Amino acid sequence: MGKTTQVAADRAYDQTKTVLPSEVAQGVYMRNAPSLRALKLMHLMIGTAGGRMAQPMRHEIRVSDINKIDGMTHHDKASLAPLFEELRAIVIREGNPNNDDDRVIIGGLLDEAVLDRKDPVSGDTLLSWYFGRSFLRMAEHSNHWAILDRQAIFHLGSKYSVLLFQHISSLTNLKHVTSKRLTVPDLRAVFGIPEGHSARFSNFKQNVIVPSIAEINSDITRLHLTATYHKIGRTVAEVEIAWEVKEDLTKVKVEHDRSKVGRKARQNGTAETPVLTFPASGSIKDAQPWDKIAREHAPKLEGRHTPDLRQLADAFRKWCDGKSIPLDGSSIEKTFTTWCKSYSAR
Repeated sequence: MGKTTQVAADRAYDQTKTVLPSEVAQGVYMRNAPSLRALKLMHLMIGTAGGRMAQPMRHEIRVSDINKIDGMTHHDKASLAPLFEELRAIVIREGNPNNDDDRVIIGGLLDEAVLDRKDPVSGDTLLSWYFGRSFLRMAEHSNHWAILDRQAIFHLGSKYSVLLFQHISSLTNLKHVTSKRLTVPDLRAVFGIPEGHSARFSNFKQNVIVPSIAEINSDITRLHLTATYHKIGRTVAEVEIAWEVKEDLTKVKVEHDRSKVGRKARQNGTAETPVLTFPASGSIKDAQPWDKIAREHAPKLEGRHTPDLRQLADAFRKWCDGKSIPLDGSSIEKTFTTWCKSYSAR
């Protein structure tokens, strides 16, 4: 048995990571790359199977458990059925058919999936599946793996970003390796782009390579990638992708906890600065920037370091109401600062 399944079994406790055989992560043997939603489902299935991924057994998960996962689309039987059809269409091929000395094996990722009837009591639906024989053999003998940040996969918004992220993640733990040169055909294979699509390299670069690297470099993942284009004459022959792990992952965690609404604007730097809102009720103690403004600008009462922040906040809300000033007005911070300077608890 290979080491990959053992690593997956050892990390069964860690629901934030998915252990993926490198053969799958690198797309070396995969054909018919599925859509973004199907890719996310594939990662969830392999992560759910964990150390048992190489066993010829039934795996299962409930739809309600899928819908609890931040970053996954809200699903039901109708939305999941076509995704399983996509996964069933993935082809795993071992060996080169153009080499007479190679033994060629053609199989699949998925053998069978069952979307059960809705439970009349709980209203839930159970999903079960068997991995295909080719995947089982690949997982069983795999000695190389990628440990992927599960939330990063679920939050990426392009299938090309997912495919590149999983490929590079399978290389990041190799000693003294921080980059990889890929021929253009090999890179197209990583992205699962069939011949005839984005045939011109300029289109391939603009529509696939650049956006994928930009999304991976955003605050969604722990990696930062750079691409260098190597030419023969005037034609790009190879693309070298280098990577490094970001030193500070605080922003990544924060982005995973934020709504995906406005994420694209945050990534490309076009997001507007959010308007501050003064709290509608309660004290402003430890509520920033209001606590700090009050402590710095409101007059101190005799024998106290600062006025009562609940009383001050209630007085400000009453004053705003009397003047029809909205608490989420564009200049509410400036208004509160000016008001504090003349505040009197008496």
